[in-house]
Formats: sequence, structure tokens, C-alpha cells
Amino acid sequence: MTRAHIELPADGELPSLPQVVLRALEACRGEADYREIGRIISADTALCARVLALANSALYGRPGEINSIDQALLRLGTNQIQALIITASLRQLLFDLGTDRWQQLRDFWRHSLTTALTARALGRLTGYPDNEEAFMVGVLHNVGELIALRQPAGDNHQAPLDNQIEMGARLAEHWGLGQMATDAIRYQQVPAREIRDASHLVKLINLSTRLALSDSSGIEAAQTIFGLTSALTREICARIEREVSSVAQSLEIPLDGPFDGESAHRRLFNRVVRSALVDQALQTLPAQSTDTELLATALRNLVTLTGRPGLAFQEHEGVLRLLAATRSRPPHIEVPLDNPRSLVARVATLYETEVLAEDHRTVLDQQLLDLLDCPSMMCVAVHGNGRCHGVYVIGLDATSDAEDSEVLLDLFARRVAELADTLERESPARGDETLEQLAHRIELRKRVHEISNPLTIVRQYIYQLQGKLASLDGGERVQPDLQIVREEMDRAVALLERISETDPPGLDDNGPALELNTELTLLCELFEDALFAPAHIDCKPTLTATSTAIRATRGPVRQLIMNLVRNAVEAMEEGGELRLQTAAPVWQDGRQWVELLIEDSGEGIPASVRSHLFKPVRSTKGPAHSGLGLSIVKQLMDDMEGIISCKTSDQGTSFRLLLPAAADSGKYDRKANEEPGH
Repeated sequence: MTRAHIELPADGELPSLPQVVLRALEACRGEADYREIGRIISADTALCARVLALANSALYGRPGEINSIDQALLRLGTNQIQALIITASLRQLLFDLGTDRWQQLRDFWRHSLTTALTARALGRLTGYPDNEEAFMVGVLHNVGELIALRQPAGDNHQAPLDNQIEMGARLAEHWGLGQMATDAIRYQQVPAREIRDASHLVKLINLSTRLALSDSSGIEAAQTIFGLTSALTREICARIEREVSSVAQSLEIPLDGPFDGESAHRRLFNRVVRSALVDQALQTLPAQSTDTELLATALRNLVTLTGRPGLAFQEHEGVLRLLAATRSRPPHIEVPLDNPRSLVARVATLYETEVLAEDHRTVLDQQLLDLLDCPSMMCVAVHGNGRCHGVYVIGLDATSDAEDSEVLLDLFARRVAELADTLERESPARGDETLEQLAHRIELRKRVHEISNPLTIVRQYIYQLQGKLASLDGGERVQPDLQIVREEMDRAVALLERISETDPPGLDDNGPALELNTELTLLCELFEDALFAPAHIDCKPTLTATSTAIRATRGPVRQLIMNLVRNAVEAMEEGGELRLQTAAPVWQDGRQWVELLIEDSGEGIPASVRSHLFKPVRSTKGPAHSGLGLSIVKQLMDDMEGIISCKTSDQGTSFRLLLPAAADSGKYDRKANEEPGH
């Protein structure tokens, strides 16, 4: 069959193992960070293809720039990824594979993952500069087989199999993965002796596919292509086999014996249907102004959804208060959380979903059962942003009924928590703000964002125009005028930012560098009235006179500065001094950096947080001290290939950030150089 007759499928029409889609869906619905979501997506060819195709589309910038899942997730954002996975789960329900095809799909998954992990391992061993690209091409190298799996038996099934390599190469072109990735797929079965002088990526994928097949010629090819000894090659293969088994076990995919994905397919179907039911139930909620009203009103929808009686509690300052009950007027019940013994108190403290045990009932537990008029009950915490908004309780006819209700209850609680978090972000700064004033302020923000979007587009076009004029005669005479237009555009966006009190969207530069001093100056002006003055904070910026140009974009830099500054202000409850200092150039590990020091005079980081620094932790000081902000800061620094360290005592806390200088062209190895304590 010629290339002209090969029909490529739509990006979303490739089947996945339902176990992988289920786990990705759970990760998105839960509190997994984008790296965990990326790890799950990376294990599946169809999901990888969909994410990369979308990230490389014209909707998100210049095609062909994204060649790893981490890059794709950062470009698309969590909300877009969640929508994509939900869509993928719905499409997955359309694939009705028989027993033989399920087993073929499992074997396909195992081979593609083995190839990908081998390509990454060989890339590290042989000095390939982008190991994640090697992994990604390894996952996608045999995507042509997926097209055959979705075809009925017969000629339509055999044709894609006969042309799978060419179809895979054309799909790589279609998804914008670049010429080298396309060639690596196209030449994956060429004899080893013919690719000794080919590109590094071609050799990696060619050898990895052979080793993944346990081909006896693979050991010899490793010697021919990279000069690897047979002993080393066998050791690599054994390690990869263990790694594949570990991933399969975590996703509950059996690798040995017959495989039938029908049960997982049914679980996915039930999960998607329940999710749709929850979304439909909450869409009927009237507009709420407080989380108190939200928790109480949503209880009626929960009871309609589950067909069971229910109770709603709200958490406030360490106490649970009964808000609403479905079978009677709610009596006055307040449950302290300092010594959790009852079921609702434990759930509110641990953020878990739990069924009342037959042999462990307190007096309060029995009172709640009487209110529900049921022999058993299940509780779920409504939690988000590091705090518990409240607890829902539903009655059960028997403990055995819990399994059918647990998924619905969890999904419902998560959606209500998302709504409560939104209300909290949009709550008035002063307690006397009316609902009309709040609605006006929200509408103002929407309009400011609408204005910011075209301004940002104009700004980007000016930048592109500057680049085009640089190659034209006389273009240098126009450059100063265009630069003034860009600066005034920046000033207009900054003014809009002050009006809306939110970060305007789309401010990331396409340019190669960001001036850190400029960002600090602007943020300090914004913080002075909104953050420093009300908290009696004396901020002393000390900015170096030398260039502080860094290889980063504006959004992540602002995010990490704001997180650290807010943490510092919250640590100085009685006021204090905040010092911001920059220094450049700083040399460390043979690289050039720009240093940012953020130092406060507070009481220091509690010991309970120090032991889990840069990881999400819970605290008794409320959501602002949950440690989530430091986790985000660490992720942002990792993404920028920066270094962060912390010193803390009862005299204060300082964070030292080393950001890659724009003048430095080296690539930093975090794992090799990461400082102790990170």
C-alpha cells in the first residue's frame, strides 16, 4: 500500500488500557500533582499521542516545540489535561474489544513501555541530551499497531499492520514531533550496521525496539551501534523488566497469563457515568454566596443523587457544626476536633471517607444514626486548599451498601470542595462587602481579563515584528519606537493587574530572558498596599546594579515570589522586616546564576514542617501554613532547573534561590547537584 492510501485516525480514536485511563482519571480528580499525572499518561501510547498532539497544535503556540509529557502538561495546564482525560475516558467506552484484542492491547502496552524505558536508559548511558524525548518516541514508536487493534478482523485489520511503521512516522509528523522523532520511528527496523552513522535518536529507538522484543540480535546490535558489552546490555534489560513489572503492578495490569480488560472497562464505564451524574446534580445548584449556604444547599442534591438520608457539617476554627439534616430540623451539635473520637471528627481530621465500624461507636455516632434513622452511615470530608470545609454523612441500610455509594460520595465531596474554594477566592476582603458589590467586583475582573487578552496578543505581534524588522534594511530605525510601544503595553497590563487584583493571563514572554529586578520592583509596588502595609511589614529590597536576566518566563517567577513573600508575611503576625536581595553573577557547579534572597524576621518554620520541607503537609495553623505553597515553589524551581535552599531559626527564615542566568547556556543536572535537604 502506498503512502497516499494510508488513512490516519483522529487523535482521540486510539484505544488505551482502561486501567491506565481509570488511574489517570482518579489522579485528576484527586490531589495528585502534574508530575504524578504525567507519569501515568506517559505509560500509555494513546494518551501520550493525544496530549502531545494538542500541546503542539497551533492553539498553544508554535508547533513542534513540545517533545515530552512534562512540557506538554505545563503548556496545557491542569484544567485542560483533566478535560482531555475525561474526554479520553468517554471515547474509551466506545471501544468494544473482544478477549483476543484485550490481550493484544496488553502485550502492545508492555512492549511500548519496555521500549520507552530502554530508550531513556540507553540515552542516559550514551549521553543523549534529551532523555525524555527518547522515552516519548519509544512510547509512540509502534503506534501504528493501535490502528490495527481498533479495526475489525479482515483486510481492514491487516492493512494497518502491513504499514504500521510508515503510519507511525506520518502520525509523528502530524503531531509535530519533529524530523528526528519521525526518522526514529521510520527507521526502527533498519539493520544495525546501516544506522551506525545515523542520528543519536534513530539509533536509540532502533536498538530499544530490538531489546524490548528480547531479540537475540539485540545484544549484537548493542555492540554494533554503541559498543556496549553483552553483560552490560543484559543488565540493562533485566533492570528494565523489573521496572515494567513495577509500573504494571501499580496500575493493576497483570503481565502474565490471559488478560481480559472487560472488568476494568466496566469500572471505567461506572466511574464516567457516576461522574456525569454528580456534575448534573451540582449544575442545578443556585448561586451561593458563602460556603455555609453551599454545604447546606448541596445536601439536598446529594440526597437526591444517592437516595439516602444525609447530614451536613461545617468546620470553623477547629469545631464541626451541624448545618442541615434531611429527616428533621438539625439540633444544636458542635464537635471539637482537638481529640477526634467520633466518625465525623476522624474524617474531618484525616480527610478520608470512612464507614462506621460495628464495634466502635461513640455516643455521638449513635445520635447521628438516630437522626438518619439508619443502622449504619458513611462520612466524607469536603476538603480543598489544605483545609476541611465540612463533612457529609449519609445513612446506610447495611455496611455492605458502602461500596456502591463511596465513589459517588467522594466525587460529590470533591466537586463541592472545588466550588467552596472558588467562593473563598472570590470572597470580599472586608466583611461589610455586599453581594451586589461582590458581583460587581467579579464582573470587573472578567472584563479586565477580556481586555488583557487582546493586549497580550498585540504585545506578542510587536515582538515578532521586531524580529522581522531586524533582517530588513532600515529596520533598526523603527526598533526604538516599537520598543516604546512594548513598554507602554506592559505598563497598561500592569495597571490592569492592579485594577483586577489578580494576575493578568498570558504575560509569559516569548523572549529568551526575564529581568528579575524589574519583576521584583513591580511586585513590591503591588504588595505594598495590599500585603505589607496592613500587616505592618517593612520591606527592604536591595537590588544589584548588574544584569539579573534569567532564563525563565514571567508566570512561574511571579508565582514562586508571591508564594514565598506571602509565607514570610504570615510568619510575622506582629509585623516585622522582610528583606529581598538580588546578586549577580553567582558561580556554582560551573554555571552562572542570579541569586534571590527572601528573608523574614518571623519565628521560623515549625519543626513539623521542616521535616517535610517542600512537600505538602498539614498544620494546625490553618491553610496558609499547610506547606502547599513551598511544594509549588519547589516544583517551579525544578522546572526552571534552579536551586533552592532554606535556613530557619527562631530569629527568622531565609530562602536562597539560584535562577539560571540568561548568559549561561549550560544544562543543569538537578539530581547530581541537588543540595541536601531538598
